Amino acid sequence: MEGSSNSNSRGFKTSGVSDRNTEFPPFDECVRSVFGSSTHKPSSEENSLGVDPFVRSLEWGDVSLRQWLDKPERSVDVLECLHIFRQIVEIVNAAHSQGIVVHNVKPSCFVMSSFNHVSFIESASCSDSGSEDGPISQKEEKGSYNKILERQIEKLEEEKKQRCLPMKHVLAMETSWYTSPEEEFGSPSTCASDVYRLGVLLFELFCPVTSREEKSRTMSSLRHRVLPPQILLKCHKEASFCLWLLHPEPTCRPSMSDLLQSEFITEPRDNLVEHEAAIELRDRIEEQESLLDLLLLIQQRKQDSAYRLRDTVSLLSSDIEQVVKRQLILKKKGSSYSDLSKDDHQSPSGPSTLLASRKRFRQVETDVEVDEESQGSTLLESSRLMRNFKKLETVYFLTRRRQMKAAALGKSLTRHSPLSSENGRGGSMISSVSNPVSNNDPPRQGGWIDPFLEGLCKYLSFSKLRVKADLKQGDLLHSYNLVCALAFDRDGELFATAGANKKIKIFECNSIVNSNRDIHYPVVELASRSTLSSVCWNSYIKSQIASSNFEGVVQIWDVARSQLVTEMKEHKKRVWSIDISSADPTLLASGSDDGTVKLWILRIGVSTGTIKTKANICCVQFPSDSGRCLAFGSADHKVYYYDLRNPKIPLSTMVGHSKTVSNVKFVDSSTLVSSSTDNTLKLWDLSMSASGVNETPLHSFAGHTNLKNFVGLSVSDGYIATGSETNEVFVYHKAFPMPVMSYMFSNTDSMSGLEIDDASQFISSICWRGQSSTLVAANSNGNIKILEMVA
Repeated sequence: MEGSSNSNSRGFKTSGVSDRNTEFPPFDECVRSVFGSSTHKPSSEENSLGVDPFVRSLEWGDVSLRQWLDKPERSVDVLECLHIFRQIVEIVNAAHSQGIVVHNVKPSCFVMSSFNHVSFIESASCSDSGSEDGPISQKEEKGSYNKILERQIEKLEEEKKQRCLPMKHVLAMETSWYTSPEEEFGSPSTCASDVYRLGVLLFELFCPVTSREEKSRTMSSLRHRVLPPQILLKCHKEASFCLWLLHPEPTCRPSMSDLLQSEFITEPRDNLVEHEAAIELRDRIEEQESLLDLLLLIQQRKQDSAYRLRDTVSLLSSDIEQVVKRQLILKKKGSSYSDLSKDDHQSPSGPSTLLASRKRFRQVETDVEVDEESQGSTLLESSRLMRNFKKLETVYFLTRRRQMKAAALGKSLTRHSPLSSENGRGGSMISSVSNPVSNNDPPRQGGWIDPFLEGLCKYLSFSKLRVKADLKQGDLLHSYNLVCALAFDRDGELFATAGANKKIKIFECNSIVNSNRDIHYPVVELASRSTLSSVCWNSYIKSQIASSNFEGVVQIWDVARSQLVTEMKEHKKRVWSIDISSADPTLLASGSDDGTVKLWILRIGVSTGTIKTKANICCVQFPSDSGRCLAFGSADHKVYYYDLRNPKIPLSTMVGHSKTVSNVKFVDSSTLVSSSTDNTLKLWDLSMSASGVNETPLHSFAGHTNLKNFVGLSVSDGYIATGSETNEVFVYHKAFPMPVMSYMFSNTDSMSGLEIDDASQFISSICWRGQSSTLVAANSNGNIKILEMVA
C-alpha cells in the first residue's frame, strides 16, 4: 500500500549470547544471514527500557511456537508443519555453519508471525563445540533464560482460559523434553544434540496433545523412542524420519546437510504453489461465509416477529439465496483442490491452520454445508461486531432500500459523477459541459453484495492504530506550537507541517520512521510573516508547495531552492484553506473569511474567478479526477458543490450540519465527506441531489468529539481519519457509521517531553500517506506522530 518501510515484527535480535567465542560471529548475525537486512534490531530506546523481544513480539501480533503447538483446536496440516520445520532447520543450519551449537532448539524460543513465518528470539547457549571454555552449563542457561520465561509465563497465563494445558507446567517440563541422551549423562552439547532436539520438535508438530496427563505420558515415552500408534499409522513417513533424528547414538543421527537434502524436506516444496492457491480460494469462500453468517443472524432475529416483518424476512431470504449461490459457485471451483488436500495428508478434522493467522470470522472446510445450528456463531465470537450489530443491521437495510429505489427508478446503483470527463482526467476551465451518461438498465440482482462485503471486510481488516514514530522537535522560540496543517507530497516521501510558529517545516518520512533521535530536524524550513492555516503540495511539480496564512495571503514556494516564488494578496481576510487540483496542477482554489472562494492560475499569480457567498469559507477541495468542479464548506452550516464553468449557481447544496463545516474531502469522484463542529462527519452522494439540494447524507459518523475547534480530516482508500477534542485520532470506514479504531495522544509537552495536565488538547491536523495504512497526526500542543493501522 505504501512505499515506506514498515516496522518489522518478524525478526528479532537474540539475547543472552556468550561473547567468549571471539572467532565466530554472534548468533544474531547468523539469524540475520538467513533473513537478510529486514531482521529487526531493537532501538536504543527499547534496550534502555528493557523491552523483552518475546513480549515485544506478542504486542505486535506474533505468537510463541509453544502457544501454537498446544492450541486445543490445532489439527495437523502436513505442508504447514513441514514449512515451519524447514524454517527452523535452516536457522539451526545457519548457526552450525558458523560452528555454533544453538542448544535452545525448543518451541518457547521461537515466534510465529503472519503466514507462519518463524523467528528465533532467544539463544541461551551459543558456543563453539570446539571452544576452549566449552558450552555454557544448564545452570548458566537457566539464569540467562529466567527473565524471558517469567515474561512468557505472565503473558500466557492471561490466556489460560482458552487453553487446556497449563503453560507454566509445560514450560517447566520443556527443558527435560529437549535434553539429548548424551547431555543427560553429562556430555557437552554438540551439533548432534541440536539434531536430537529437532526430532523432538518434529514429533510435537505432527502429534498434537490436548491434556496435561497425555502430554507428559507421550513425551516420557518419546525418550525411549516409543511413538503413539496414531502417528505411526497416519504419518508413517514422518514417524520414520523422526526416529532417525532421535537416535540415541549422536554419530548415527543425520547432519544438517543430510536433513536439508533429504526428500522429506525437499519434496513438499513442489506442492506449495497449488496448496496456496487452494488456501486463497478457501479464503474467498470464507469471506462469503462471513457475510452469510451476518445475514442469517439478522434473519433469525426478524423471524421472532414474522407477521409484522414478513416482507423484511422475504427480502433477507432472497439475499441469502444470492449469497449461497455465489458461495456454491466458489465451492465448485474449489472442488478441483480436494484431491490435492488428500495427497497432502490434510487432516479431515479441521481446516488449515494457515487460515488462522489471518483475520477470520471462523474456520470451515470447503465441503461443509451451511448448518442452521451454527448460524450467528461468527458474530457471537466477535465482540466488536456484536457491539455494533444494530448499526450493521441499519446499514444493511439502508443499502437494500437504496438498491430497490434505484431499481424502481430504472438506473444503476453504481453512479458516476456527471462532471467527470470520459477518460477520467480533468479538463480545463473553458471545456464544454459533458451531459451525464444515463443508464436505464436495471441493476443486476445481488449487485449490492460486493460493495457491502467490501466494506465489511475492510471494517475487520484493522483493529487499532500503532505508533510508528514520534516526531521530536524543539522550537525554543515558539512556545505555542499548534499545528494547523499537514500534507504529504505526491510520492509520500516528504510531509510538511505548518501552524502557529509561522514556519513550513518539511520532513522526510522514512528517516523519521527509521531513526531514533532525540530531535528530528526538517530537511527544509520556510518562514512566513503570519500564522499559517493550510499547506498543499503540487501533484505535478514535486518541489512546489502552496500555503495560506491569517493575513489573507496565498504563497507559492519552491522547496528545492527554499524560496518564495509567488504571493497572491487579493483576499481581504484570513484564508482558511487552499487546494491545488490534481487533474489540473496549474489551478489553485482558496477560501477565506471574506466570504469568497478564489480561483488562481499558478503561472499567472492572479485570480481568474471568484465565487461570492454570504458566510465565511472554511475549506475547499477539488475532486481528484477533475479540475472543473469544486466543493467547499461554509460557516452557514452547508456544503456547496460547483461546476466552475458556471460559478453563479451551485450544482448541489448539502444541508444537514447544524454548525460550521470545517472540512470537506472527496472520497471518490461522486462522494465526499464533511466534518463540522456539530460533532459529526457526514457522507454525501453528489448524484442524489434533487433540485440542487441534498438533505439526506449516506451516513452520519459519530464517536469522536468536535464542538468548538477545527480538527483534522483526511481520506484514503475508503478510510476516513478525523481528529477529536479528546486528544484522539478516530478512523472510520465509509461503509459504516461507527469508528473502526482510535488512538489517544498522551498529554506531553512537545519541547520538554514531560507530562502536563491539559485537558484542552485536541488533534488539530491529520493526513494519510497517500493510499496507504499510514497517517501522520498532530495535536494542538505540537506533538506529531506517525501512526499505522494494524490488525
